[in-house]
Amino acid sequence: MSRRRSKSSSVLHRWSRPAIGAIATLGAINTAYITATRLLGSETACPTEGCAKVLSSPYATVFGQPLALFGLIAYIVMAVFALGPLAINPTEKKQLRIDLENKTWLLLFLGSTAMMLFSFYLMYIMVTKFVVPLGPEAVCIYCIASAFFATAMFVLTLMGRAWDDIGQLLFSGVIVGLITIIATLAVYAPIGQPVAEAYNIESGTGEVFFSVEKESSEAEIELAKHLKSVGANMYGAYWCPHCYDQKKLFGVAALSEMPYVECSPDGKDSQPQVCQDLFTKIEKETGEKAGFPTWDVNGKYLFGSQSLEELAQASGYQGPQDFKQ
Repeated sequence: MSRRRSKSSSVLHRWSRPAIGAIATLGAINTAYITATRLLGSETACPTEGCAKVLSSPYATVFGQPLALFGLIAYIVMAVFALGPLAINPTEKKQLRIDLENKTWLLLFLGSTAMMLFSFYLMYIMVTKFVVPLGPEAVCIYCIASAFFATAMFVLTLMGRAWDDIGQLLFSGVIVGLITIIATLAVYAPIGQPVAEAYNIESGTGEVFFSVEKESSEAEIELAKHLKSVGANMYGAYWCPHCYDQKKLFGVAALSEMPYVECSPDGKDSQPQVCQDLFTKIEKETGEKAGFPTWDVNGKYLFGSQSLEELAQASGYQGPQDFKQ
């Protein structure tokens, strides 16, 4: 019995580093895809609208950058820690390899501890802020995959070698865990809170997803009024980052004049049936599937965020056009 256990441990210790490296690589691919779609302004492939809401929410952005970008960096670092020492020839540079393995094992443990705890917090956010109010459709497959990868790396790091001082290891883990939790709560504390003197874009329950703080010039205000006067409408969703980009171009004062139809069923003053009827009409007439945002200007359909010059031209606007971009 003890021989079998010893053999199993030996196999686990031998393959733990390659396994951690492989998992970190999968995590890097997962987060690289999300990062690329966010930075390029394209849509992340999601099986449900709820999943898209999670990836477009304020919780998916940190310090003005996609959260996935930081995850990508973390996974790359973990892959380097796991696989780097294996590139050292154990015959020619045995001591160097041993030293690197000893140092990187601790770094792997601390890194996977922080990543796992942060992932657990994100799972809590996903469930409480999205799945509970919206149902199972708000499950984010990319988020679950990342949490699984982080947890798997932690388990393999903990069990993948014979640690000399478990007490010291656990103490280090507790310290890193506390730092991770405190830093996470500090970063996310302002999310969902309205910003004073800003145009706050809210869900139907009043949770703030985005805040437009840019001031409007006379040109943006007059264009917004003109669009309303000619019966133009922007169709979008409160959680849509591209809709947010469009609204930012108008600024705070102009947004109170800009014609807008909320399409998300759980949005504020939403009109989902109006949106559905229009999108069905667009698909029949043009063969194109409308997304957010979509503009209906003088019977012409404009897809995606438009420059204010394009909206002015499409609507026949003749007022001041010194727009603040």
